[in-house]
Amino acid sequence: MSIYERGAYLRSMTLLREEVPSFQRYPFHLPAVAELERLDFHPKVTYIVGENGMGKSTLLEAIAVALGFNAEGGTLNFNFATAETHSELYRYLRPVRSANKARDGFFFRAESYYNLATQIDELDRITSSAPRIIESYGGKSLHMMSHGESFFATFMNRFSGRGLYILDEPEAALSPFRQMAMLSRIHELVNKHSQFIISTHSPILMAYPDSVIYQLTPDGLRTVTLEETDHYVIMKEFLNNRERMLNELFDSPK
Repeated sequence: MSIYERGAYLRSMTLLREEVPSFQRYPFHLPAVAELERLDFHPKVTYIVGENGMGKSTLLEAIAVALGFNAEGGTLNFNFATAETHSELYRYLRPVRSANKARDGFFFRAESYYNLATQIDELDRITSSAPRIIESYGGKSLHMMSHGESFFATFMNRFSGRGLYILDEPEAALSPFRQMAMLSRIHELVNKHSQFIISTHSPILMAYPDSVIYQLTPDGLRTVTLEETDHYVIMKEFLNNRERMLNELFDSPK
């Protein structure tokens, strides 16, 4: 039995290709979807990476919604929509779960995090029952903190372990130091029997050793190492050869 077959909570996601209405229209025309048959998840951490426009967020969103999460983020209990913008891809994905059942779960989406924070404040305002929802996020309104602080408050307080956590660009408001702290937090939660699926541009967050990285390319999905990702290669090249690369970018004389 492979490590994927021993998946913590979610083993794989299968595209029901025979039911797809057309591979010529969005989002099915995206290479990562058009070539997809089955996506196997690492029992600890699975990364989905790639250039802008390759469909990372579209694919991650569809995975989350197919599992029952709200398209704009939150736990399985959240049911709100400020705008119906998610694609129909989730309708054609079939999750394959393991015998284990997660006790916690969260879909974190940087793009709509503001909407989630607003929804939490609104629910606490209109509901008199205790405890307030915000208590599980640290007790302070997420709008009363900086963007990065509110992100990190969710990661540190709301994620409790034994969970399936789907994160779309969690590094968006985090400094490099906070990204390293986030990597440490991921390790803590993995040791508490958690499973992560993460879309990211951050080579720091991609560095978790016990993981699989899927890179979205014009030819579809391929498995790569951290050192093979475009993010790592370009960042390393820039830091090691900053002046040369700046000259090329600015088209300055050599």
